[in-house]
Amino acid sequence: MLTDTSSSARSRVLATRPAPPHTRRRPTWMPGVRLKPDPGHEWLSRVNAVAVLLLAVDVGALAAALAAVPTTPPAGWAVAVSVTVLGARACARLYRRRLWLSWLHDLPRSAGATLVAFALLTGIALVAGLDEQTTRSVQWTVVAAAALSEPVRLAVFAFGRWCRRRLGRCDRTIVVGAGKVGADLAATMARHPEYGLAPVGFVDAEPSPDHADLPVELLAEDLSEAIARLRVGTVVLAFSHALESPVVDAAITAHRLGCTVLVVPRMYELYQDGPDIERVCSYPLIRLSTAPTTRPSWWVKRALDVLAAASALVVLAPLIGLCALAVLVESGRPVIFRQVRVGMDDRTFQLYKLRSVRQGEVDDSQSTWSVDGDARVGPVGRFLRRTSIDELPQLWNILRGDMSVVGPRPERPGFVRQFSSIHELYWARHRVPTGLTGLAQVHGLRGDTSIAERSRYDNYYIANWSLWLDLKIVVMTVGELLFRWGR
Repeated sequence: MLTDTSSSARSRVLATRPAPPHTRRRPTWMPGVRLKPDPGHEWLSRVNAVAVLLLAVDVGALAAALAAVPTTPPAGWAVAVSVTVLGARACARLYRRRLWLSWLHDLPRSAGATLVAFALLTGIALVAGLDEQTTRSVQWTVVAAAALSEPVRLAVFAFGRWCRRRLGRCDRTIVVGAGKVGADLAATMARHPEYGLAPVGFVDAEPSPDHADLPVELLAEDLSEAIARLRVGTVVLAFSHALESPVVDAAITAHRLGCTVLVVPRMYELYQDGPDIERVCSYPLIRLSTAPTTRPSWWVKRALDVLAAASALVVLAPLIGLCALAVLVESGRPVIFRQVRVGMDDRTFQLYKLRSVRQGEVDDSQSTWSVDGDARVGPVGRFLRRTSIDELPQLWNILRGDMSVVGPRPERPGFVRQFSSIHELYWARHRVPTGLTGLAQVHGLRGDTSIAERSRYDNYYIANWSLWLDLKIVVMTVGELLFRWGR
């Protein structure tokens, strides 16, 4: 929604400049083609048998506890107990995917979740004025459920380790980085299948000279091709001999293909166990969050996009009509300006705007970076661009699914190719749908500003995406439009 404008004439000819001698090409494992993860593989990769069993154990323990307590709580309170206990345990991430199946390691987290549920239900009972007998039955239900579930959870962890060792229920794994750390880690995985990782190959742009001693083969193909051919479910990013190891490129590629991504941190010997730290014997591994588009909350984002776009189109239809009439009077037809932009996964789409520039004999819309200060922009056009009203037809793009309300701003194909060859990770902005407004725009990065910094903001947005971050950007956009915050 925030218009990209510029006051610099040099930015208008940006697209015609030759690329500098030293340019950054796209990663070798993303050779200009769209990544198309297999939906079936992506869905199955998110289903973890141990996590499902642990949830089933807690549900069964709650049902048994409710049946076993001397005085069964009323139906409403039984539901409240179940929701609170399961919710507390889910928030404590007891149903997460994990490499280390250790009941003792998980016990403090499980006990803490039980204490939280016990305290919450006791507080609610006191506030609600529940009688003493029912309060005790609620408390005893929580305690009994915990006592019943823990021995079975111990058995589930043991069963999971047995399945990994005896039945080979392990994720096929590629290690990016064939140095000493990567080789030792792959050998450790092979010796200890109970951690659930089965190494099938290495990918390294500059492997060590003695790579013949690697525990598994060094793959000559691109990472994306190897993931598809070997049906890989996990990618581990270790250290590489390459001077500029494209580790971030590998992580993004693996994410887009639905793989779990684990990273060996620098100074890993000093890392403590934490919420996002996995462990394979003595090696700590950081588990990166899943791609935003694979999370259930992304469906909520899409539903909110449709609701917001449809409502805004209905409410703002008179304003759009009046502005269209003003454009028609000032510069004639067409009123709507159409332009090809690049969206998610490098797909192109037609972007719609109210035309703010008079028609010329030559269409330079694909090569001109900005028209700010152009003599073809009349008073109506300047008003539309200054107020960002010319962007309102993009609500139709949002309704169609081409764009989202919040996301990286879409760019023209020629500029995408140029910027991707020059600026690090510019191509990675296209992991999510483009947006009407974005994090870079609300931080003042519009028009003739640093493309590299915009790219960093956009990739930060994708890595830290949440519904709350979207809401914050929308609020900041409203502030930008109304007050410009002194800029």
